[in-house]
Amino acid sequence: MEHTERILKILEERGATGYQLSKATGISNSLFSKWREKPTSKVTSQNLQLIADYLDCSVDYLLGRTDNPEVNK
Repeated sequence: MEHTERILKILEERGATGYQLSKATGISNSLFSKWREKPTSKVTSQNLQLIADYLDCSVDYLLGRTDNPEVNK
């Protein structure tokens, strides 16, 4: 599963929208539309960190390095 697919999946699971994520992170809402159309679109490491912080999950989860979305604190 591509990282953008994981982002969209966790947004759906948590009842959040790309628009809400966009507002909270400052990432362009049009970028989320692009991900829906082409889930293989690249995401910068800075944006991955912003998204992980907003979704309260690990970057490793978003990258598919683990299936555990929990942040190790």
